[in-house]
Amino acid sequence: MKFTQIFKSFPKTFWIANTMELFERWAWYGLFAVLALYLTKSTDEGALGFSHIQKGSIMGTVTAILYFLPIITGAIADRIGYKKILFLAYFLLTSGYLLMGYVDTYLTVYLAFLWVALGAAFFKPVISATITKTTSKETSSIGFGIFYMMVNVGGFIGPIFSSKLRGAFGWKIVFIMAASAIVVNILLLLFFYKEPDREKSTEPLGQVIKKSLLNILTALADIKLAIFLIIMVGFWTMFNQLFYTLPNFIDQWVNTSIIYNSIANISPALAAAIGTSEGTIAPEMMVNLDAGAIIFFQVLISALVMKFRPVNGIISGILVAALGIGIAFGTGNGFYVILGIFIFALGEMASSPKFTEYVGTIAPKGKEALYMGTSFLPVAAGNYFTGFLSGNLYEAWTDKISLLKIEVVKRGLEIPEITNGFTQNDYINKAAEQMGMNNQQLTDFLWNTYNPSKIWYVFSAIGIVTVIALMLYNKFILKSIEEKNTITEK
Repeated sequence: MKFTQIFKSFPKTFWIANTMELFERWAWYGLFAVLALYLTKSTDEGALGFSHIQKGSIMGTVTAILYFLPIITGAIADRIGYKKILFLAYFLLTSGYLLMGYVDTYLTVYLAFLWVALGAAFFKPVISATITKTTSKETSSIGFGIFYMMVNVGGFIGPIFSSKLRGAFGWKIVFIMAASAIVVNILLLLFFYKEPDREKSTEPLGQVIKKSLLNILTALADIKLAIFLIIMVGFWTMFNQLFYTLPNFIDQWVNTSIIYNSIANISPALAAAIGTSEGTIAPEMMVNLDAGAIIFFQVLISALVMKFRPVNGIISGILVAALGIGIAFGTGNGFYVILGIFIFALGEMASSPKFTEYVGTIAPKGKEALYMGTSFLPVAAGNYFTGFLSGNLYEAWTDKISLLKIEVVKRGLEIPEITNGFTQNDYINKAAEQMGMNNQQLTDFLWNTYNPSKIWYVFSAIGIVTVIALMLYNKFILKSIEEKNTITEK
């Protein structure tokens, strides 16, 4: 089938589902790219001023729940119907995003974000299943390629809008923007989405959920799948540092005005378009280079690793990503941070598609969907462990406020505790004043004294350990299985 014929063969629902994916990712990443900043930055800037431990707990556990739930929500959707579940998902997402903009305590933010995660967990399996059911064996490769592109287009546009909007109108507009993107999906669902044909089950809902969980346990009884998924928890733990931790690191330690000025010397209009009114580059705009690189280079990287065995492709990709994450966190130089993000993106492009491909290739015939359902498990576990590293470890090793408090105690300075009436910024300004420094000098002093960049050792080490584990898996697990199969065939 020719390329143009494939495009013409896709039904309208395929394109509607892809458009819905774009707007849902726009909403999710528009919030998630700045969430770490919103949770932890100073209250006098309109943020919540939470500790990094609280941030890690909220982002880590809630997102882990989000990626575990599709095992159950997918089964519910098959039983109840895709259109009804999408209505439920969009109600949860719209109300959840709006609610998150108006609550400000740890518990209420946690619950509001959990509400959003529940909506996303209902959305994910339904939209993927719609793509599956609106493509054929001949068109599925291109169909899912288009789908993956829409994921990244939405993930690229969302942070750009949230960055510019929060700079102009404050934090609450970010949540209104996310909710508005979901409202577009409600309109698409009402007027254009047609539920694809599916097998309608009359089984009780409880039985459907129970069977779904038992099926996952059955799949995990396959030792090569179970061990592989456990190893891949390391990759997702490293990967998630890009959104959980790097925005805070850039915000606290990286002087992005140097980057802004360099761009302004070439094109003042471009600098104004991507920069802030203070002459800096917002952290989320720098991190967004990852999604931008994927949009432009994914096809090229996929072509380069196409002939790699899936495990070899994953190993190569994670090794490159570990190098990138080390460079991004290993320096306060903004240009090296950008380089690190770009290198990380190259590794992600090589490893992520191969991860999906590998799970599909080891699945027994007729169990492909079941095995693919297990691929969410390492993502869920990776998010959970990321919460600890981005929270507890970051606060102990790298958080600027925590390190400054240590120095204040060492010097015996008398500075009030941070409260609603005495913010993080007040604390920094008071400390700088008593130490006879300006804010940049204070940042440089803390950087040189406490070496906050040492956290890169942990992040890169996780990637390296994952690579070593995969190499051992490839040598001892896969090869022994292949040898057994060869003997059986003889």
